[in-house]
Amino acid sequence: MFWKKTLVQKTSYDIENQIPILKCSICNGEQVAGFKNIHTGKFEEIMCIKNHADLEEFKQRYGIEKLEKEY
Repeated sequence: MFWKKTLVQKTSYDIENQIPILKCSICNGEQVAGFKNIHTGKFEEIMCIKNHADLEEFKQRYGIEKLEKEY
């Protein structure tokens, strides 16, 4: 009845059409890492970020050095 939302597991992303984004909620502080299409603005959720280790895992998995925050 109350299943945890599973997010898409990818190993690479389209560097030409997508940028890595960390979506942050102002209300509750929830953070979701994913990729935003630069042409359409559509955001694709990849994983929830609960702590610094999760953020580092996301960066390492996709080879990302800099991650922009979006509110």
